[in-house]
Amino acid sequence: MTVVYIDALFLLNLAVNYLLLLSAGRLAGERLYRGRLALGAALGGAYAAAVFLPGGAFLLQPLCKLGAAVLMLLCAYGKSRRLLRVSLVFFGVSAAFGGGIFAITLLGGRGLTLKNGVFYSGMDLRLILLSAAGCYVLLTAVFGRGARHGGGELRPVRVRLGERQADLIALVDTGHTLTDPITGAPVLVAEGERLSVLFPEGKGPGPEDLRDPAAALERLGAAPSPYRFRLLPYRAVGVDCGFLLALRADSVRVGREEQGGMLVALSPTPVSDGGGYSALIGA
Repeated sequence: MTVVYIDALFLLNLAVNYLLLLSAGRLAGERLYRGRLALGAALGGAYAAAVFLPGGAFLLQPLCKLGAAVLMLLCAYGKSRRLLRVSLVFFGVSAAFGGGIFAITLLGGRGLTLKNGVFYSGMDLRLILLSAAGCYVLLTAVFGRGARHGGGELRPVRVRLGERQADLIALVDTGHTLTDPITGAPVLVAEGERLSVLFPEGKGPGPEDLRDPAAALERLGAAPSPYRFRLLPYRAVGVDCGFLLALRADSVRVGREEQGGMLVALSPTPVSDGGGYSALIGA
C-alpha cells in the first residue's frame, strides 16, 4: 500500500505549478503578478490533492485535467491580451518537464514521480522544494537559450520608479541605436502600457498621451509632479523625425546588470510583432 501525505502532495504541486506558470510567463514576455501566479499554483495544488480524496477519482478524466489547467492559467494570466500565447507556452513547458520526469523514472530515479498528471515524492519537504527550484532553473536555462528573435537575445528587465517596479522582457537589438541626446547614454524603449504600473492611478500618461507626446508633456508638466518626463527625438523606417515621451527611471536592471537611472522611452505601440518581448535595448 502506498501512503500519500496530502500536505506534502499539495506543497510539491504548488511549488512545481508556480514555477511552471512563472517560466511560461517569462518566456512569453508577460507581465508577472506574483499573487495571481500563487493563486493559480494553489488551485493546481488543490486539484492534485483532491484527486486522492475519497470520490475524487473522476478528476483524472482528461476534461477535468484540462479544466484545471485552464483555471490555473485564467487565475495567473486572465488579464493578458495574449492568453492563448502564454497558454501554449505553459503546456509546452509542462510537457517538457513531464517528459524529463518520465526520463528520470526510466533511468531508475525514484525521488520524484509523475502519475496521472500529479507530482509526488517521498522525499523530505525541504528537498522537494529545492528540487522544484532546480527544475525551474533548468527549464529557464534550456528554453531561455531558444528565446531568440532575429539573432537577438531576450533578457529580463526591471524598471524601478520610487517604490514601484515593472518587469519586462527586452530584446537586445544590435540595430537599436537610440541614445540620450544630452548624455549619449543608451535608451530603453518599452511599451508604454506595460509601464503603467509605475504610476498611481490617474497620475501617469494614458494611451492618448503616448500617441501625442508633445501635448502629453505640456499636460503632465502643468501640475507639480515628481516624475521627470521629456521628449526624445528618434528616427525609424518611415519616420524621418518623431518624438517619444520619455521618463528618467530611478534604476533599470537588465539581466543581472544594474544600469542606474536610465532614460526609458514609452512606445505607444507594441515593439514586438509576436508579443515575445515588450522592450528594446541596444547591444
